[in-house]
Amino acid sequence: MVEAEKFSDHPRKARVKDPLNYTLGDQLIPEANSCKYLRIILRRDLSWANHVNYRVKKAWKALHFIMRIHKKGNTSTKSLAYTTLVRRILEYGAACRDPYREEQIRTLDRVQKKAAKFAYHTNKSYWETLSQRRMISRTCALFKAYSGERAWKL
Repeated sequence: MVEAEKFSDHPRKARVKDPLNYTLGDQLIPEANSCKYLRIILRRDLSWANHVNYRVKKAWKALHFIMRIHKKGNTSTKSLAYTTLVRRILEYGAACRDPYREEQIRTLDRVQKKAAKFAYHTNKSYWETLSQRRMISRTCALFKAYSGERAWKL
């Protein structure tokens, strides 16, 4: 009991982080808040906001390209164009970065909703939701890691 009182009387001290100075030869390597590795943007605070925003922006560009090219295409052509060109952009790296923030999930789903409206002329989509697809992707990656199976064949 005495030790608990002893710790509760003293305010916590913030840790002072010493700056890390890495050099390559004689040049100092500057610190960065984020970096891109294998087309996945990694942030210092392990947030996926930059990566999700980058993917959504790229997907919107691809979707608007499809909408310009296939204005008068049939439903199956538009649907195939979305699933092959746009959805793969949205799902890249989904097994490792399943977004948990509602805002990020909504921005990803907004692209699919717009594509469904373009392809089917309604808000109803015949595709699996991106959340369902991320869950399947995450489960498959976990199974492959557990079983020792490679993600790709050589």
